[in-house]
Amino acid sequence: MDNINEEKPRLILREHDIIENNSRISTVFDNQFDVKSFKKKFQIVIVRHDQTDMEFDLIGIHPSLVNCFRRLILSEVQTMAIDKVHVLNNTSIMQDEILAHRLGLIPLKADPRLFETKCDSKAAPDEKDTLEFELKIKCSNNKDSSKKESSRAEDMYKNSNVYSKHIKWVPIGGQKSKFKENEVGPIHSDILITKMRPGHELDLKLFAFKSNGKDHAKFSPVATVFYRLLPDIRLVKPVEGEAALRLQKCFSPGVITVKKDGDKQYAVLNENQARYDMSSRNVFRYEDLIDSVVMSKVHDHFIFTIESVGALPPEAIFREAVTILKDKCSSLLTELSSIM
Repeated sequence: MDNINEEKPRLILREHDIIENNSRISTVFDNQFDVKSFKKKFQIVIVRHDQTDMEFDLIGIHPSLVNCFRRLILSEVQTMAIDKVHVLNNTSIMQDEILAHRLGLIPLKADPRLFETKCDSKAAPDEKDTLEFELKIKCSNNKDSSKKESSRAEDMYKNSNVYSKHIKWVPIGGQKSKFKENEVGPIHSDILITKMRPGHELDLKLFAFKSNGKDHAKFSPVATVFYRLLPDIRLVKPVEGEAALRLQKCFSPGVITVKKDGDKQYAVLNENQARYDMSSRNVFRYEDLIDSVVMSKVHDHFIFTIESVGALPPEAIFREAVTILKDKCSSLLTELSSIM
């Protein structure tokens, strides 16, 4: 433990509790927020990024701010979702309410920043704040099937499964010139909505509006967003032989590698994978391994992960959260100024 005391404050994981390796942790969290100090320490490091997922590190930041970003993303970053369903005909076995609920949960590829928030839900659809879709489909016997003896519904019937690809966009006003066909509609085409049999029919009009997760979870832009402290693992003494294999199993896959040198085998820490350890503390099950490892977490280094549903890229979602926080702070300062 002595070899990490000289570094930045960490939280040391013991068998049944957590201790601070440096008293500065408490003082850092208790002191008044200082912008200049924050600018010097704060860093963002992008670790992994694609169209829907992003993992990045927030370094030198208070946990309350990290949690603030998470909560804003979940509940206040806006998206478009189907919110009103006009049922013209539904002879399927699924009730109207359940069907409308399932349709609302289908993520839409429509940039919410290009739409206004609809103030009056009873007002007529407008191209500035509404997207209209229709779902017209009827199930019938498949007389043209080449597999006459098949008992599979897909061979016996036409349109036995209703998927999100059957939802068609109906442009309002000048939307057709503003958006392309592939820019509006369900993100995934293979989401199963319901199953039908001959004689069943759906004729629906769907209206999508802009809102946020506080209104309903279907408006949340993410499948999940979470953060955790950066794990730090140190091998403080050699672990060889059968003990090396036991040590490897105590951590998440890839964290500990067992290497061979002739007849000897020994444990080696894979520092690139240590960040993905789940801190299970399984090592404390073995008396001979307890003193060989020091597990800790860096108190101001957070691994932040955003998994977008696809309406907005993850980097845009985070920027929107920052903008919302900025606006909230400006509103608070204005209120305080008017009071003073």
